[in-house]
Amino acid sequence: MSPIARTLAAVAAFATVATGAAFAQNYGLNPLYGTVNLSAGFTPDPYVVNVTSGGTRNAANVSPSCRGSIADAPDFRVNYRAGSYPLIISVASGADTTLVVNGPDGSWYCDDDGGVNGLNPSLRFGSPMSGQYDIWVGDYGGGNNAAQLVISEVS
Repeated sequence: MSPIARTLAAVAAFATVATGAAFAQNYGLNPLYGTVNLSAGFTPDPYVVNVTSGGTRNAANVSPSCRGSIADAPDFRVNYRAGSYPLIISVASGADTTLVVNGPDGSWYCDDDGGVNGLNPSLRFGSPMSGQYDIWVGDYGGGNNAAQLVISEVS
C-alpha cells in the first residue's frame, strides 16, 4: 500500500472512530451525583439519590430502544456485589423520565414507562451481575427535572 493510501486509510479509520465516540455515553467520566458500593442485602433499602433528569444527548444514540435526553457523564454509579436478591433501579419524578443503564457486562439497558405512575422508568435485574452499573436518568420531554434515583432489592 502506498504512503498516500495508508494516510487516507488512517484518516478514514480515525473519522469512523471519532464519529462513533461522539454519540456514545462516556461511562469513563465521573458520575454527576456520585458513586456507591452496595452488597446484596444492603440497608437502608431503598437507597435513594436526588438527581436532575435530562441532558443534551439523545438516548436513542445508545440504543434504538432508549428514549429521552441524557447527559454525557453517568448521573450515578453503583458498584454492586450480587447475592440472591434482584437488583431494581428505578426513578421517581413528577416529570416523564427515562432510564439508561450500562451494566457490568457492557450491555445497555433502557426503560421509559415501566415503573409506577406510568411515567417513571424501572429496570429489574432478576439475577444481577456483580460489578459496575452506570446510570443515566433521562427526560422524555428534553427538559431538566427533579427526580429521585431509587436502588432496591425488594421493591
